[in-house]
Amino acid sequence: MVNADSTGSQQAPGDLERVRELLNSWLIPNDTRRPTDLYDDYARAQRLTPRHARPLRKLRDDLRAVVERAPDADARLNRWSTELDVRVVIRDGRLEFDHARGPAGAMFHHVLAAIADGTWQRLKSCPDCHWVHYDHTRNRSKRWCLMNAGGPSGRACGTIAKVTRYRQVHADD
Repeated sequence: MVNADSTGSQQAPGDLERVRELLNSWLIPNDTRRPTDLYDDYARAQRLTPRHARPLRKLRDDLRAVVERAPDADARLNRWSTELDVRVVIRDGRLEFDHARGPAGAMFHHVLAAIADGTWQRLKSCPDCHWVHYDHTRNRSKRWCLMNAGGPSGRACGTIAKVTRYRQVHADD
């Protein structure tokens, strides 16, 4: 993990945490500051066959764009709903989503459930390291992965951003 703290405060509730883990298989580690794709490790740990791993990687990439607020976010989600043949079904008097497309369909099911219950919008990507975290704040204002040094290198994206902004403002002083 890049910037996860030991309290678990970045974890998403329920099955949305599985989506967050998938999204964080791509990141910019604080120690190297180079984009790193760990999807192959993720796929191995999940014991995915190549047939199942390929569409899940593509889904991950589109979901990352959605979390980072791509202008075509709705279109991306709608494409996956069609591609994975997701259908709304009623079970025990409740609406649920059904699919027949393996791990990608199961992961997209979690996304749709989160959209339906309002938790999806709380999944955010740090503008610095792109670590996906869950915003537990009351006013949904969390922006960075961490505000206090807690990563392996002692770096905290929020603190660095504030110091940088301070230096820009006071450069002429």
